[in-house]
Amino acid sequence: MSTAPNAQLTDLKSDYIRRGWFKFPSRFTGQAIELLRERVQAISQESRPEVVLEKDGGRVRAIHGCHAFDEACQALVRLPCLVEMAEKLIGGPVYLYQFKVNIKQAYEGDAWPWHQDFSFWSEEDGMPRPDAVNFAISLDDVHTGNGPLTVIPGSHRLGLLDLPEKEADGMVSDWRQHVSADLAYTVTPERVEELAGENGKELILGRAGSIHAFHPSIVHSSSNNLSADRRALLLLTYNAVDNAPASPTRPVFLVDRNTDPIVPREDGRFAFEADD
Repeated sequence: MSTAPNAQLTDLKSDYIRRGWFKFPSRFTGQAIELLRERVQAISQESRPEVVLEKDGGRVRAIHGCHAFDEACQALVRLPCLVEMAEKLIGGPVYLYQFKVNIKQAYEGDAWPWHQDFSFWSEEDGMPRPDAVNFAISLDDVHTGNGPLTVIPGSHRLGLLDLPEKEADGMVSDWRQHVSADLAYTVTPERVEELAGENGKELILGRAGSIHAFHPSIVHSSSNNLSADRRALLLLTYNAVDNAPASPTRPVFLVDRNTDPIVPREDGRFAFEADD
């Protein structure tokens, strides 16, 4: 990807601007994904605040901020192909705003309601503009039955939708509502029906190793995992250096305070192959 022709990069950015998402032309190899799976499995077994459980307190739902304490995850963040793509989409130097892994366990993974990521970053953290990008890396094969992301193309151009009123302290919710199935910021079913009627819905599917980019303001959700197959999705959010929140209050594992531009670095453990 780092050597993709300029014409291809232009097409991808055009897709991103128009539809709010696109699929990378390459995916991580099986060896690279196996390394990430091993690290996610090990971290999931640790008792630490970055590890979030499902509402019933059973299986792991998500882990956050792994790049701050895991060497392999930090190496992933610095890969030139990812950093350079983020810089091209955003238009300048970037830093890592957020690292997380959303895990839908077989038959037990709970849904994520319809929402926009930028609602949280704007209203809770004070991010000035949606000059950021999410890269979603599939750690498992993603199919229609194990809770794939569903997006409404073009919805990122509409701004923030259905925001609740803020409390007197300027905050809407406890940060735990930002990592659970009961999200503090959601898009109403009526709005989703209207938008989907105009623009349709698209499923983000693919083999393990696939990479998708999507805009912070795109309306998206994911259903329950109804299958025997786990669905783990690793998400890297790169933010423009000049778009960093001035004084975020949420935990550092949700909002990284290090806003220095990322210095790209190759790592032989993370190789790519053409995605068919």
